[in-house]
Formats: sequence, structure tokens, C-alpha cells
Amino acid sequence: MTATTKRQAPLKIDPATDELITQAAHFLGMTKKDFVAEAAKTYLRQRHEEVRQGMIESMKVLDGSLTSSVAALTGLSPERIEQLGGVGDWDE
Repeated sequence: MTATTKRQAPLKIDPATDELITQAAHFLGMTKKDFVAEAAKTYLRQRHEEVRQGMIESMKVLDGSLTSSVAALTGLSPERIEQLGGVGDWDE
């Protein structure tokens, strides 16, 4: 986590899903919070490429340049990004 403290946000789910989470967490000996965190991480690992492609498509909208997009998102200059090794191309 960054130096800025992030507050926890409530997660709204339907009762049937909440019951599944409650039971799974209980039988795995973990908290619901830990179960949901682990499940989300596992799901995102499995769908990594889809997420990556979605991110690339979103960044292309900015101006078409991957370096410019990374600069806009990070606050680093394009020159600094190149000094750090660059970002490659959209298709890599």
C-alpha cells in the first residue's frame, strides 16, 4: 500500500453469494474478508490476459502512444520512462 491510507469500502453482494462465501470461509478456516481477497486474486490471475487487453484498449484511447499513456498514469516524463527501460509496444 502507498503512504496514503485507503479506507475500506463495503462490498455489496446478494444474499445467496454471501452465504456461499460464509460457508466456504468457515470450512477453509479463514475470514470472509480473507476468502474474498484470495478468491479475487485467483480469479484475476486466471483472467490476467483479458484484463491486460482491456487496459491496453483503454490506454490507446488517451492518444495512441503507450509511452504517453504510461507517463499520464504515472506522472513520469517520457524521457524518464525511456531511462528506466521504456515500455515497449502495444503488441508486446
